[in-house]
Amino acid sequence: MEQTVVSGIAVNRNLAKVSVLGVPHQPGIASHVLRTMADARIDSGAIVQNLGKDGKTDLSFTVHRSDCVRTVELLLDQVLPALGALEVVGDAGVCEVSIVGTGTRSQVGVAGKVFGTLREAGIQAQMISTFEARTSVVIDETQAELAVRSLREAFTLKPQAAQAAQAA
Repeated sequence: MEQTVVSGIAVNRNLAKVSVLGVPHQPGIASHVLRTMADARIDSGAIVQNLGKDGKTDLSFTVHRSDCVRTVELLLDQVLPALGALEVVGDAGVCEVSIVGTGTRSQVGVAGKVFGTLREAGIQAQMISTFEARTSVVIDETQAELAVRSLREAFTLKPQAAQAAQAA
């Protein structure tokens, strides 16, 4: 990449990851889970659904950290028995690190550089989302500073370009 389109790095520490594990793989599962949350006025962020084995799927999503315990309790009470899921787990020890800049999603090589940089730093991405002006990864919160420093170096950004954004 001769001219990178990355202009900064943001960190959101106000997230938690919730996973509904071992759900039967059938249409409407995500809708049921997310509708249950919406009815309780819990907003979800990034959503990942993976087809596991034996006809089961896992659904993970981010919520505001202050909603983590309430979300897990709600899903244990209303979703787990209704859908026959195996488990609901929450993790409030995550954060989202994002590279931002116009066209980051469409610029060839940007995502590969992000994930290669994180791999070299020993950081495992738990969830990934991309938008036109942002590529985000959910990682263990203890690795946030290392991720920011590594990405800043990889994209040759000045320290002030790596802002820690705190969502309210």
